[in-house]
Amino acid sequence: MEKTTGINRARFLAGAAGIGAAALLSAGRAEATARKPGLTRHGVVYTVGEGETPGTAWSAVRMRRDIRAIRDDLHADTVDVTGDGVERLTATAAEAAERGLHVWLQPTLGDVPPRDILEHLAETGRFAERLRRQGASVEFSVGCEFWLFVPGILPGATVMERIENLQKGNVDWAGMQRRLADFTARAAGLGRSVFHGRLSYASAPEIDQVDWGLFDVVGVDYYSYHREPAAHVRELKQHLRWGKPLAITESGTCTYVGAPEAGGMGWDIVDYDKDPPEIKGNVVRSERTQARHLTGLLDVFESMGLYAAMAFEFLTADAPHRPDDPRHDLDMASYGIAKAIKDRPDDPRSDWHWEPKEAFQALAARYRGACQRQ
Repeated sequence: MEKTTGINRARFLAGAAGIGAAALLSAGRAEATARKPGLTRHGVVYTVGEGETPGTAWSAVRMRRDIRAIRDDLHADTVDVTGDGVERLTATAAEAAERGLHVWLQPTLGDVPPRDILEHLAETGRFAERLRRQGASVEFSVGCEFWLFVPGILPGATVMERIENLQKGNVDWAGMQRRLADFTARAAGLGRSVFHGRLSYASAPEIDQVDWGLFDVVGVDYYSYHREPAAHVRELKQHLRWGKPLAITESGTCTYVGAPEAGGMGWDIVDYDKDPPEIKGNVVRSERTQARHLTGLLDVFESMGLYAAMAFEFLTADAPHRPDDPRHDLDMASYGIAKAIKDRPDDPRSDWHWEPKEAFQALAARYRGACQRQ
């Protein structure tokens, strides 16, 4: 597990998904305005962080190669640069802008005092504004799922404690929503003060009740599963009632049969109490399942004419693929569209490389076609 200031998003996606929070928070009905089919922006989430081992520590050299691959091989036009560490965030955003990509910059520092999170936000936002003034195509998101990452909104000192309290129902929902609304408003105001382009926030719709009047773009981390595309359309329409562009700030699934049905809890197939961690049960690896789910969602987003969609995520370096050892093939629990492969699987200092999964290839074909039509 990553340090608490660099939380591994694939471990904590939509934490309330497993407790049916959607039944507790009614979003109401929404009427969608007419939109032309097609997305304006096709992207991928690129997470920066310290890394869990020396071998997977953040590297500027690797990052630059990855950004080139996102542009030239994945054919994405947008990269969602997220994570913590102002230097990592800004270096990655600058590289993406230099390569001509649209930058969606989103700091996600967690499990530190709120004032530190706001300071981290402000510093990242100032850099985003400098990029914008230099002519880069950039939007700024003030953060992601504050109820999960910011201490004091939900009970619990860490992300895992807050998830546990959600699952046990140890939550004062009215108080939580007041605290969440207060922090979101503070973050939005601070974001406006340092960044003068389009502002957004990545929400978990099962929990967040966001005043989207504070933002220019509605952002949704979307991990729902429905058998029929029409059900996705019905669910997403509620987010169009604000009359603002809707960006799918995250969507994806893990790499095994049945992962889409698990939604945001797909990562929960690993027993981290074991050393080394191992896959629980008889999970069957399936890159095809991941690819079909992502392209199926892309069909929905395109049909609705949404503003942007970012696949989660490019790579989870700390969940390496072990093709000859299914019990320890942690990539099955990864949302990455590329798989990390170590030169020496049992050595934490081992060098490694990534290879594209079927989902990478499927999205690349779709993104290439979209670029040609634009």
